[in-house]
Order: sequence, then C-alpha cells, then structure tokens
Amino acid sequence: MKSLLIAAAVVLGLAPAVSAHETRLVYRYVFQTGHVITVGCWRGPWKEVIWDRPEPVFLDDLVRIGYDYPTAQAIANRICRDQSLVGNKEGLKAEMLRIYYDSTVYRRASGKPTYILN
Repeated sequence: MKSLLIAAAVVLGLAPAVSAHETRLVYRYVFQTGHVITVGCWRGPWKEVIWDRPEPVFLDDLVRIGYDYPTAQAIANRICRDQSLVGNKEGLKAEMLRIYYDSTVYRRASGKPTYILN
C-alpha cells in the first residue's frame, strides 16, 4: 500500500512538469477577401513533432473559408507536423499562403489575399 501511495505521488508530481512544457503556436492571417486564417498548433513537451496537432480554431477557419473538413484536416496536420515550421513564423506564413494560392478555394475567391501577422 505504501509503495502504491509513493507511485501515485510521483505520477502526480510529474503531471505539472509535463503540462508546463506544452506550447501553443498561434499566428493569425487576415486576407483581403475578409477571410481570416488563424494558424494554431499545439506542441508537446518534446522537440520532435510526435504529439503536434492543429488547434480547433485553425480547422474551423479553414472550413469557414471554403475547404471541406477532410482537406482542412490534411492541410492543418501538414503545417503543424512539419519540423521545419516549428517556431518559424515566416515559414508558417509562406507555407499557408502557398497552399492557399495553389487551391481551388483561392481560385473561387476574389482578389489576391494579403496578410497581417499579429
């Protein structure tokens, strides 16, 4: 019983340390067409991108501007799990704009999107 209590104390003691290392990367782009894409990725406590995933607002914004959900999920995962884009604002911006310009969503929109990095 004593060892069970010690094990529980150790596990509970490590939980705040792991959660303290979580990182959220959120960048917001405002397009001239009025569309807003908030690029938000959750990062785990590791340098590797094993647990990285898109924030819900990122997926919602992609769906809102015209992507279907599976495509939005694929784009967001591609961006959030790219090791070269971790902590790289300019890289995130360039990759998101490249994907947007290459898509049918851009071809349906009027005008070339511009961005504001907050």
